[in-house]
Amino acid sequence: MQRGLTFLVTIALASAAFSVQAIDIVDDARYLTDAPAAGWQAPGFDDSSWKEGKAGFGSEGTPGARVGTEWLAPAIWVRKEIKLDKVPAEPVLFVHHDDNAEIYVNGKLAAELKGNTVEYVVRPINADAASALKAGKNVIAIHCTNNNGGGQFIDAHVMNKGDQLDLPQPPRKEHPKGSDLITKWGAEVTPENAWTEYPRPQLERSSWQNLNGKWDYAITPIDQQTTPEKWDGKILVPFCLESKLGGVERLLYEDQALWYHRTFTPDSKGERTLLNFEAVDYRCEVLVNGKSVGGHQGGNLPFTLDVSDALTDGENTLVVRVEDATEEWQLRGKQVRNPNGIWYTRVSGIWQTVWLEQVSGAYVADLTLDSDAEAGQITCVVDAAGSDAKSAQVVVKDGGGVVARGEGKPGEVITLTVADAKLWSPDSPHLYDLEVTLAAADGGEGDSVKSYAGIRDVTKQQDADGAWRLMLNGKEIFHWGPLDQGWWPDGLLTPPSDEAMLWDVEYLKAAGFNMIRKHIKVEPRRYYYHCDRLGVMLWQDQVSGGRSPQWTRMRPNPNDAQWPAEAHQQYMTELDGMIDSLESHPSIVVWVPFNEAWGQHRTVEVGKWTAKRDPSRLVNIASGGNFWPVGDIADQHAYPDPAFPFQQRRLDPFVKVVGEFGGHGWPVKGHMWDESRRNWGYGGLPKDKQEYKQRYERSLDKLIEMRGRGIAGAVYTQTTDVENEINGLVTYDRKEIKFPAEELAKLHKELLKDRQ
Repeated sequence: MQRGLTFLVTIALASAAFSVQAIDIVDDARYLTDAPAAGWQAPGFDDSSWKEGKAGFGSEGTPGARVGTEWLAPAIWVRKEIKLDKVPAEPVLFVHHDDNAEIYVNGKLAAELKGNTVEYVVRPINADAASALKAGKNVIAIHCTNNNGGGQFIDAHVMNKGDQLDLPQPPRKEHPKGSDLITKWGAEVTPENAWTEYPRPQLERSSWQNLNGKWDYAITPIDQQTTPEKWDGKILVPFCLESKLGGVERLLYEDQALWYHRTFTPDSKGERTLLNFEAVDYRCEVLVNGKSVGGHQGGNLPFTLDVSDALTDGENTLVVRVEDATEEWQLRGKQVRNPNGIWYTRVSGIWQTVWLEQVSGAYVADLTLDSDAEAGQITCVVDAAGSDAKSAQVVVKDGGGVVARGEGKPGEVITLTVADAKLWSPDSPHLYDLEVTLAAADGGEGDSVKSYAGIRDVTKQQDADGAWRLMLNGKEIFHWGPLDQGWWPDGLLTPPSDEAMLWDVEYLKAAGFNMIRKHIKVEPRRYYYHCDRLGVMLWQDQVSGGRSPQWTRMRPNPNDAQWPAEAHQQYMTELDGMIDSLESHPSIVVWVPFNEAWGQHRTVEVGKWTAKRDPSRLVNIASGGNFWPVGDIADQHAYPDPAFPFQQRRLDPFVKVVGEFGGHGWPVKGHMWDESRRNWGYGGLPKDKQEYKQRYERSLDKLIEMRGRGIAGAVYTQTTDVENEINGLVTYDRKEIKFPAEELAKLHKELLKDRQ
């Protein structure tokens, strides 16, 4: 998505004095972001219904700003009371304004300031306002607007000309921006029902133990390596530290560590006990009974630790220590320290299910599944761990009946041929059940797991006019879906429940989309299971981060950012980890390593590596980003209407897609993250709901025409509103559907019909 705008403002007011030590700086104020009643400047005006805040008012990142209260709306009105022991001999304002500001003293206009400053400056006070100053109580009133679409900030103090005023920095913000929004599923979450579903559907065991629920938590300085003796409170796992559903709503900084603690008693006795984390953001170490059992780096991937040797009989203690710098070089997607525009609230700590399972001495560590539609085959590689395994047997079932079976050694490809195979597609998402049994080399009890697979082929092919088309099982299929951020007002990156996550997919399927672009996020593994069984193709983005080059879009001779070797290696480790975790899902048809030049580096190297790592799928190397001739797809972003640079002949050897367009906004009162903010959609907001739908139809008509010219797929922005983006088909809380699914499905039929 195209980068949004940041707006900042601050207002601080203080009593006058003749030396720095004598000044009583007052930052307490009341403010509004909607126009107040007439007379708001007057000393006797009743401001008791206004919000309370600390000056200055604005947005982080404005040059020279000291932000005590975030202000991102187009305008702000501020009132504060100061006390003067005596009137300054030459009163002036010490002010930082971005942009235009009017400042009143006891109801009199003291200054009318145009443009913006990048630091605090001294400005004269009008004679009429200066004469209104008095010993004792005085009221300062300010109106400031943001006009240039950049930073915004207002902070003003009264002082004596020639004196100096050293302003303290506001205390560090401890809490994320709050919102009253909550989904219907979030309102039903309890410690007992928080994500109770089996988290890994493609490698399922009958016995497992869910560790979600209330844990102790504490935040300490990052240099503390010993487990805290006291805990700050309780957090509901698997919801992150910053989320409403986690029950804490705290921010974690780069100089802090987040600690978790709970006890557990294994449900049953196996030869080995595995502790599974579906995702922890970003870096963690895990201790069982005070002993380190391992750790992990990478905030979007599942990992497993064998904790068998650290366990004792009965109750055991589990501690997790987390570090999360959010930005720097780490891959963090749409998370930022200061949310604005298209960048969202950060997420720290455990944000997916934590669980235990007991396994035999030799156990299945992973399954890698692939298929061949023409041959009607499923291939399976069984990775074993623990003690030595002799062989693995795989049985394929359909409707309860066995349709294929095979056997081989762990690590080898087992090929299973299904007669008259039923192929997987959006129209017929057929899945076969798998039963995998591992035989131990010593003749002991072997491991047994359940899985599933779909049979399908993903390819590309030129049509009669020479344009490259996307193919599924040998037939052309136009990829049509929304950009899907997967963010929630109550859980942030974590959906409030499996049911909530499923609702999004079912709505999109009913709306006539056959694909979803999963944008800069890796979902819980059950999400991909739902797409597999419902028949929704997925373009899966790699999570972004790090340094970015200049964004040149589709222009020739693009640039790459320069990354340190260590940061690049971590990027590749996480890219490989994502593919390894998700490669067996038939719904995933395209990998997207980079988006809009975010963290884009070593493009050709990354593209060739990805194509070699998984030749069964297509590679969209740089969605809307700096296009290099590698992979399979050339992807243009255009807002609000779709467009593509057909004139560039260098793009002809590639499948042409419009990886983002649309973004038509429509605000729904009562269902916005913060109605006082500069909420936005691409192309400005329509005057009414009818115009909103007309804009969508206009863009769709242009896309239909472009399909005839060679466009093979497209992505509409977006499924839901997210924070101050209001360009979703559904509101952020999923309570109001702006565009009913049945209406969308009718509109999409023309786009998706077979070409003649």
